[in-house]
Amino acid sequence: MKKGNYLGTEVDETWWKRYRGAGFFARGSGEFWMDETGICFRRLLTGSPLTIAWGEMTGAKLATWHAGQWVLGRPILKVAFVRDGRHLSAGFCFSRGKDRGDWQWMEELVDDLNLRIAGR
Repeated sequence: MKKGNYLGTEVDETWWKRYRGAGFFARGSGEFWMDETGICFRRLLTGSPLTIAWGEMTGAKLATWHAGQWVLGRPILKVAFVRDGRHLSAGFCFSRGKDRGDWQWMEELVDDLNLRIAGR
């Protein structure tokens, strides 16, 4: 698990259109992880995590801006997926630390995600 922040989910990669589906509305800090079903993020003080299944994902990339949020130039993981016929993009940034929040580590994470998405 990695500590970080969920920055919101954009509709059609438009920062002012936010997806408000179950579990995706509220931004906040919490924990991110990957398992056999996909990626998960549980915000602090919530019971169930927001999840994006591997089969829904279409790609991952890095950016410095997402859903109207800028985190001082730190890398933001943007995970593109399709749900309910909508093209969505969820944004996550991770806490700084020995291996968190730096570009090299994030690039390796994006490469791993894209390999998993392509291999489904």
